[in-house]
Amino acid sequence: MDSSNEGLLQSDPVAEVGEDAAATADLGGGMTDEDREELTNELAKVEDEIQTLSQVLAAKEKHVAELKKKLGLTPLHELKNNLSKSWLDVQSSVAFKKTSETLAQASQKASSAFNNFGSAITKKFEDVRNSPTFKSFEDRVENIKSKVAGNKEGGGDFGNVLNSAANATASETITEEVSDVQEAH
Repeated sequence: MDSSNEGLLQSDPVAEVGEDAAATADLGGGMTDEDREELTNELAKVEDEIQTLSQVLAAKEKHVAELKKKLGLTPLHELKNNLSKSWLDVQSSVAFKKTSETLAQASQKASSAFNNFGSAITKKFEDVRNSPTFKSFEDRVENIKSKVAGNKEGGGDFGNVLNSAANATASETITEEVSDVQEAH
């Protein structure tokens, strides 16, 4: 130990004011000079050990940094590894597992509900399509289509049917529809 540290450690105590002065007086109160010197030496020894350990730690940290640099382990790589490890920890947690199970059940129920909804819509469309009103409408459309297509050889395509229907007079179409309705009833 150097003499500058010993001089600082063994200086005469300075009177302190307030609570700190009372605590200091109580600690050093019944001590002999020999006890005080022994404690002072022990304190200096522990402080030296702390300083040595700090230097060793700094050297070890420098060595670790050099090894990581040689291995190509960048701070970004370490962050990625830490995040991956954290994500695995989260996935293995009880709360995550319970949440996943709950979401899976909710997904199954929602899927079932959508399937039921789709089935109900399909059934309604079938009911509408099988209704007498729709059948009557469908028959009228087919009748008009056949009459328009009958004017062309080979039937024609949809565009031709539309053009033919557009060229037909409104009064002919209405008259034919009225007579078709009367025949149906």
